[in-house]
Amino acid sequence: MTPEYGDHRGDYQELVDELSELLGAPATLENRDFELIAFGAYDSEEELDPSALDPVRTRSIVTRRSTAAVRTWFESFGITRATGPVRIPPTPEAGVNRGRICLPVRHRGVVLGYVWLLDTDPGPSDARLTAAMEVAGRIGALLADEAQHGADLTRELRAVLTAERDWQHDMAVAELRTALGTRATGPHTLLCVAPWPSADPDDAPSVRTLPGATARCTVPWGAAAQSLAVLIRLRTTENLGPAVSAATRLLDRPADARPDAGPPAAGIAAPLTELAGLGIAWHRATAAARAALAEPRLGPVAEWTSIGPYRLLTALPPDAADDPAVAALLTPAHRDLVRTAETYLDRAGQAARTAAELGIHRQTLYYRLSRVEQLTGLDLDDGEDRLLLHMALKARRLG
Repeated sequence: MTPEYGDHRGDYQELVDELSELLGAPATLENRDFELIAFGAYDSEEELDPSALDPVRTRSIVTRRSTAAVRTWFESFGITRATGPVRIPPTPEAGVNRGRICLPVRHRGVVLGYVWLLDTDPGPSDARLTAAMEVAGRIGALLADEAQHGADLTRELRAVLTAERDWQHDMAVAELRTALGTRATGPHTLLCVAPWPSADPDDAPSVRTLPGATARCTVPWGAAAQSLAVLIRLRTTENLGPAVSAATRLLDRPADARPDAGPPAAGIAAPLTELAGLGIAWHRATAAARAALAEPRLGPVAEWTSIGPYRLLTALPPDAADDPAVAALLTPAHRDLVRTAETYLDRAGQAARTAAELGIHRQTLYYRLSRVEQLTGLDLDDGEDRLLLHMALKARRLG
């Protein structure tokens, strides 16, 4: 399993390996959202049979999740209500070439996940399945412990990121630090995914399925949208790999999970060594996400240290692009002129490169640039005028 899963990552792997040995077949553990937590490798000739790797099983292990259709199909066998093993027959048309045995993972009557194994003939005995359910109960206790801990951290993280005054921020950081315990030490970063389709953080993948994640919450994004914030613990300040992996996993969610939102992007703050810097880190993570949404070449996952001038542009007021000098240019009727001017400035004023990229004759380029000067009153031979126009054109992308 991925080494960054929650505090119980080793416990989950040991218990899944125990189940694999007990039942004589490789077991996999998924949470109730069908996200893979751990899988066991049981050495047997049967496991080497290619037929064991049907499409559903392969996708679950490779992508660490199942599709919504697969989830609905398996749930139709009553696994959400079952208190004992459920046998599911092979259904090739659904991508299930091998039958399954599902062991519901429950704690105090609540289903928190599922253990899966390929069914065989004759399969595990009733005695072994009973023993396996006892192990599943121990897994359920661990999942319940992390679920409760994660809920508390959700509230604390949101308090830190939405604090309006310095003293409120300081108090929230202190409470978050206490809740994190030993995980409060060492480098961290913040990940922002926006737009996020739900204000409920429970609609996001659980913390234990995201590399390095210790807490997540939703934060307002503009007037009506939401963003998802994830606190990521790093091994070193030089390696943002866990945050990039978590961002990729979040952006790779099925499209039907965000039907009303546009394509999201992710921003990652620079590493921080003290939780007191979470406020600044959140501003940088959101700035990187805004830059990735504005400039597709920077995304879909952008690190704050790599967004160049957008580090400054994202700090400007929302109406920064409304400079009177460019007002006449920034209208729907002049889209070609805007694109021409921005490409020209991006290419450091090199006419040949600009004309080639736009696919126009150089004389057409010069005509368009003269029209830009007429509309704006700016002189494209003047460095400050060029800087003003370039900033306004980039800032407009941020919305």
